Amino acid sequence: MEMPIEMQHQAMGYDRAATMFSPDGHLLQVEYAQKVVNLGSATIGAICKEGVVVVADKRIRDKLISPESAGKIFEVDEHIMAAAAGISSDARILIDKAQLLAQQNRVSYGSPIEPIGVIRMIADNKQMFTQYGGARPFGVAVMLAGVDRGKSYLYTTDVTGNYYSYRANAIGEDDEQIKERLRKDYKEGMSIDEGIRFILSMFKEILGKNFELGRFEVGYIKNQDAKLQRLEGEQELKKYAK
Repeated sequence: MEMPIEMQHQAMGYDRAATMFSPDGHLLQVEYAQKVVNLGSATIGAICKEGVVVVADKRIRDKLISPESAGKIFEVDEHIMAAAAGISSDARILIDKAQLLAQQNRVSYGSPIEPIGVIRMIADNKQMFTQYGGARPFGVAVMLAGVDRGKSYLYTTDVTGNYYSYRANAIGEDDEQIKERLRKDYKEGMSIDEGIRFILSMFKEILGKNFELGRFEVGYIKNQDAKLQRLEGEQELKKYAK
C-alpha cells in the first residue's frame, strides 16, 4: 500500500523547517500555520458607503474570563483598526509593531499613516519568517481596516505574507462559507448600520443555537471623521439583531 503524499513528506522531513520546500513546491510549516488560522474565531469586515466596519467573534469559552480582556479589535491609530484570527499572542506582536509604526509616522511627518503602509509592514514581517531558518511562521491572519483622505480601505494578510485589498472579507473559522455568502449578498452601498446587521445575520446563520450577541465586538470608522468607534455587548448590539 502506497503511503499518502503528506505522510511521505513528513517521513522525509520536509516539514521540519519553514524554509524547506517539498518536492511538489510546498512549504509545509507555512501550510500548517494556515490550519491554525482556520481554527481561530471568525472576523468579518466590509466596506460601506459611509466607511468600513469589522465584526469579530470573541468566542470566550471560559466563563471566568472577563469579556473586556478578550478583545479582538485593536486600535492601530485613531483612523485604523485591526483584527486577527489564529494565535492571539502572535497577533499581539504584529499589532504592537503596527501601533509603533503609526506613531512614528505622526512624529516624523506630522500626519496619519496610510493603511497600506501598515499592512505592508505586517505582511513583510510575516514573509520574513517563511524565508529564514530558526523561527516558525506567524500563525495568524490579520485584517486591517482604515480611512485615508475620506476613502475606506480593507486589507487582509495571510500567513505567507501576501496581502490584498477587499470590499468585504472574512478570516478564521468557516471563512470559506462566509465568503460565499459575501460574494452572493454583499452590497457596497450599505450604510454602517446595515453592514453591522448584515454581518451579524451571517454569524447567526453560521453559529445557529450558539449565537449570542455578547460574544461579538464591532468596530467601525466613518469616512467623514476617520475615528474608530466601538460597540460590544448585548445591550449595544441588540438593535442590530432584529
